[in-house]
Amino acid sequence: MRVSNDTYDDATQGKEVGDRPHDDPTAVRGAGETPSEEPTEAAKGRELDTERCRMKAIVVTDQAAGTAGMTLVERPEPEPAVNDVVVQVHAAGLTSGELMWPSTWTDRLGRDRTPSIPGQELAGVVTALGYGTTGLSVGQRVFGLTDSYRGGGLAEYVAIEARQLAPLPGDVDFTVGASLPMPGLTAWQGLFEHGRLQAGQSVLVHGAAGSVGSMVTQLAREFGAYVIGTGRAADRQTALDFGAMEFVDLENDALEDVGDVDLVFDVIGGDIQKRSAGVIRAGGTLVTIAGPPEARPADGLAIDFVVVADRAQLGEIVQRVRDGRLRPNIGNVATIDDAVAAFNPTERISGQTIIRVRP
Repeated sequence: MRVSNDTYDDATQGKEVGDRPHDDPTAVRGAGETPSEEPTEAAKGRELDTERCRMKAIVVTDQAAGTAGMTLVERPEPEPAVNDVVVQVHAAGLTSGELMWPSTWTDRLGRDRTPSIPGQELAGVVTALGYGTTGLSVGQRVFGLTDSYRGGGLAEYVAIEARQLAPLPGDVDFTVGASLPMPGLTAWQGLFEHGRLQAGQSVLVHGAAGSVGSMVTQLAREFGAYVIGTGRAADRQTALDFGAMEFVDLENDALEDVGDVDLVFDVIGGDIQKRSAGVIRAGGTLVTIAGPPEARPADGLAIDFVVVADRAQLGEIVQRVRDGRLRPNIGNVATIDDAVAAFNPTERISGQTIIRVRP
């Protein structure tokens, strides 16, 4: 069970302050010595932060500002809580919509936790273990997904529960590793856990040229499904390159002409989501990550889900990358010094933006 909902855990887990032999409070004071005042808890926390090593981090403080409100600052390196590890981050990503989630701005009790360090997807090397942590070791290459109430990936170090991570094989680059967790797990869980995809079924994939849609397309094709991708006209070739067998231009083609499909994977929501329910054959399934569905297929299911970290599934995904069955959709790579500009591009970028925290 998580013992903290904050990006950094209780400061008392850090280095002891004033841990010197002559600081013994039980010692007899010499003649003429003035008793020192006991420092306040706030003063102790400031002194502790001063003693802890500093790291570069991207922080946000204003939800209304979005990515434009990001700043590069120095923060204290995190300490591991129970069942945590500290990871030296080599590469990280920002999940689409992350700055709109309540969990980016408050903890589970609704308390403000800004300035927050966003970034759920990451890859790096374990540098420390918290009490009771098992399954991972110091020096191990890992990748995974942080809890949304902690985030913290867009920094040089992050404290994260060990169960949120999986081993990253040595032949997979950190940049690739950081690009896999959110799109890969979303696609896997949407298709197989919630969509119950069967070989031979047809799947309509919205946003097929995006980071999630391209993963959905590739996994569905591997599983033996007939895949129809959707998106803007400019996305047609990208969607086809990732394995879509047909493409629907949502700006110029009639979605209703698709005919009956077994499964719709929605990442758009709104009117497109509602209209999609009408192209699903009776008994089919609408799976979405764009919010509670407003329509459902006849005699079928409409499922809105939130992705969760899963070590076994991460292992399945990275193995497919290693043997060439799956490839990530990375549109831009930038250093942490250039991260703010990278997340505020002047032109549309297809694919994920990954921040290379270490060279």
